[in-house]
Amino acid sequence: MKGRQVVLGHLFGAEAAALMVDGQLVDLIADPGALSPLRPGAICRGVVERLMKGQGGAFVRLPDGERGYLRERSGVREGQPMLVQIAGIADEGKAILLSPRLTFRGRYSLVTPGAPGVNVSRRIRDTETRTELEQIGQEVLGERSHGIVMRSAAEIADPDEIADELAQLVDLADRVTAESTGQPELLLDAPDAWEQAWMDWAEPAPDAVEEGDDSFDRCGVTDALDAVLLARVDLPGGASAYIETTRALTAIDVNTGADATPAASLKANIALARDLSRQLRLRGLGGQIVVDFAPMPKRDRATLDQVLKAAFKGESAETSLVGWTTMGLYEINRKRDRVALERLFAEEGKG
Repeated sequence: MKGRQVVLGHLFGAEAAALMVDGQLVDLIADPGALSPLRPGAICRGVVERLMKGQGGAFVRLPDGERGYLRERSGVREGQPMLVQIAGIADEGKAILLSPRLTFRGRYSLVTPGAPGVNVSRRIRDTETRTELEQIGQEVLGERSHGIVMRSAAEIADPDEIADELAQLVDLADRVTAESTGQPELLLDAPDAWEQAWMDWAEPAPDAVEEGDDSFDRCGVTDALDAVLLARVDLPGGASAYIETTRALTAIDVNTGADATPAASLKANIALARDLSRQLRLRGLGGQIVVDFAPMPKRDRATLDQVLKAAFKGESAETSLVGWTTMGLYEINRKRDRVALERLFAEEGKG
């Protein structure tokens, strides 16, 4: 199907959502299930367990016996209750990554306690619209010290609808931030897959929304997931790349195949670079990523740098394009914001 299509379905009995653009799978939201009882975005009250002086962080006791790691320990003491937000999916045997900065997400806005000010998405460029949205934010906030970020979806939304949602988020932030003392407790669960899709894929508006027991099969999502689970990625002209994970990092190798022309390496590298953000997003890969691009002259690295920056420009997950190593490898660091698809399928296969 041509256009933008949101597909609501299920994976292993849990809600899942897929975003298809012109028949290609570009995003997937899947429930992490048993791999992460506390989903990214959930807000908890935890208790600081142990300060890690050499590492500059702290371990935090969470609800249901879970354990998290807070990278920032400024002003934190052992035994202190504190509010934290689940920031990612932990690797097996590791603590859950936490953030002390809370964000309450809506379709049109975000509320950020402790970070005052009303900000409007840079994608909204019309001056009159920006001013109107800032006024809505200020009116709803009143004397509160929370911050507000107006999302790009607010540009074409009804002002009353924006104000109503924002008022609910601000009220929710007030109630949750008041629960700062006590034993570990889950205060606000993360949105489920369908709700998150409704919030994140609202802009631009989809051309179609498909749902039903067979929606993933009917709309080609299942076949696309089968391809994503393969290590090999086919590239134009017979080139290919292999994406393989270890406990330490994700390694990616680019091959030109049978093409022996002078431009073969650059063409294969550009093809992989253009698709890399999508591949990492769908596979749920984060942390340290190392790419061994096909051999090419150093003068071509500037071209590849530009392609990579363009490819990751709109990426929702925090991503740092670290750059080239002395061995000619390219390093990327991406936030672990979702469960690795390979782990999810492997875990469900055990059941």
